[in-house]
Amino acid sequence: MKAKNYLRHLVPASLFGTQRTKKIVSVNPTVQTHRQDVKESVITIYDYNENELSEDKLKTAEESFHYLTNEHISWINIDGLIKADVESLSAHFGIHPLLTEDILSVGQRPKVDEVDGIFYCLLNMLYYNRNHACVETEQISIVLGKNFVITFQEDPERDVFNPIRERLRRHNSKHRQRGADYLCYSMLDLIVDNYFLVMEGLGDRIETVEEEVIRASTTLSLASITQLRKELIILKRNISPVRDMISNITRTESELLEERTTKYFKDVYDHIVQAYDLCENYRDIMLSMQDLYINNVNLRMNEVMKVMAIVTCLMAPATVIGGIFGMNFDKIPLLHNELGFFVAVGIMLFIPVWMLFMFKKRGWF
Repeated sequence: MKAKNYLRHLVPASLFGTQRTKKIVSVNPTVQTHRQDVKESVITIYDYNENELSEDKLKTAEESFHYLTNEHISWINIDGLIKADVESLSAHFGIHPLLTEDILSVGQRPKVDEVDGIFYCLLNMLYYNRNHACVETEQISIVLGKNFVITFQEDPERDVFNPIRERLRRHNSKHRQRGADYLCYSMLDLIVDNYFLVMEGLGDRIETVEEEVIRASTTLSLASITQLRKELIILKRNISPVRDMISNITRTESELLEERTTKYFKDVYDHIVQAYDLCENYRDIMLSMQDLYINNVNLRMNEVMKVMAIVTCLMAPATVIGGIFGMNFDKIPLLHNELGFFVAVGIMLFIPVWMLFMFKKRGWF
């Protein structure tokens, strides 16, 4: 027996991902969650028009206030949230307190809303951690105004917006020639496209687990299946509301979205629908894999029971004959015959051999 077959009995339940269940399902929107302020937030500004681009890092949120009144398009990106900074920015740029509350909240469902001339999108960026084979989420809030876009991110170390930054640095790029609504579209498009990268990582993991299940259905295989199903729950929980969110954007009549830009959101909607269908396919595969695991376990048990039944049948004649000649009667045929022992042993051997021949002929093994 391989070493891992011994070690599987020593693996604590926490290593099977059981603790992740509570993290996935314990979302209660009625409970007021408190976000911990980071020590220092990173504020970057991209102020541009068709001919100019200014890229700066700001030390305080107040330094971004004057970008509200200039005639350029301004993208203010805040990595790491501090409540005081978010509230001051919201007050200056006209963001409603309800939207500010959503920005500072944790575990919100993806949604889109328009309040007091501010178009607001809240959703999660997804990342696939190959080391832990899990899906990681980062909440992002996108605030669209007349000539500005403000993004609030939790993690200063990563996001999916590098392609936008590169396009803004190019003089003749479409981003430099279009308005703030096109910048908002580009962000949503990149977030949705990144979902496919996450699903590719999950797809590779699913193929690996499927091979393990087919090769040897063990307890660790079942644990891997369960873990993957939990990751798919996270994926579906984020993709499904984003699909509804993009659908609402395509039907909106907001003055902040130009008609020519609204058409681009239909392409994003096609992508998110495709992502949702792929997520459902993965879910069906996991259900089939779980059925395969159960069938393999039952098949292996049936094989064991068949071998035990055959052994029992082959031993039955010897048991019966031995029991007959072991009875305490005074007169038993061949009891005192010199060949009686050999005749009894011969019958004990002949009958099992004949039974094996008949079993083989009937195709029972």
